[in-house]
Amino acid sequence: MCVLAAVLLGFAANLTVVGHLQHARDQQTAYDELRDQLARGTAPVGQQTYDGKTLAMGAPVALLRIPSLGLREVVTEGTTSGVLMSGPGHRRDTALPGQEGTSVIMGRQWGYGSPFNALGKLTPGTSIEVTTGQGKAVYEVLGVRRPGDKLPTPLAQGRGRLTLMTASGPAYTPAGVLRVDAALTTPIQPSPPRPLRSGWIGPAEEALGGDNGAWLAVFLWSQALLLAALVTVWLHRVWGTWQTWITAGPVLTALGIAVSGAATRILPNLL
Repeated sequence: MCVLAAVLLGFAANLTVVGHLQHARDQQTAYDELRDQLARGTAPVGQQTYDGKTLAMGAPVALLRIPSLGLREVVTEGTTSGVLMSGPGHRRDTALPGQEGTSVIMGRQWGYGSPFNALGKLTPGTSIEVTTGQGKAVYEVLGVRRPGDKLPTPLAQGRGRLTLMTASGPAYTPAGVLRVDAALTTPIQPSPPRPLRSGWIGPAEEALGGDNGAWLAVFLWSQALLLAALVTVWLHRVWGTWQTWITAGPVLTALGIAVSGAATRILPNLL
């Protein structure tokens, strides 16, 4: 019962208060890093860093602003569930914003700051601004697509498009994918060579994909939680009720949050 209560409490905390606090902290850290890179001229403009290394998952790549929604989010590289806990993520097999082709950015609907919760309110003509190492790119919203809606017209050569993606449906129960398409209105920026072509990403980075690699973390944190619960039962017998819960309560809660945080990575990334 201790283990079950701690895990359920951890899930509720991770998807609400704790998750939002984590998102705010990660966004501030990413913003400071991106601002420093922009000032020094080392911000990434492709799949590799300025010194030729592959861009790491979770590295900041752009600053996304939608003035009509009051949204300002740092976009990081990658779209796994773990990466999207920190904010919107850039799908790694698409162009960066401002470059030729379609750039895809995914974000959560409700959990971890719910950055893309209001995407469905965007109307045609709304302005979207994205700042990268190549400057500011401005997009104009073409429309909102829900499951079953008609696909946009194919992108012509020499043009740019931005697609924002999040979950559709009731809170914490995604029923599909909501997309916002926007056309680039500023000049096309040069595209560096892309060693990794379209379609090479794994299932964990697809829309509504879960990160199966998190199972090991779930197992290890669960073992720690179970051990803490057994120690709590023993202390309750030899020490007393109030002394035990004052001491063990925070430990069980912290471990429950750790278990549920790892388990959340297994859930759909747009949740």
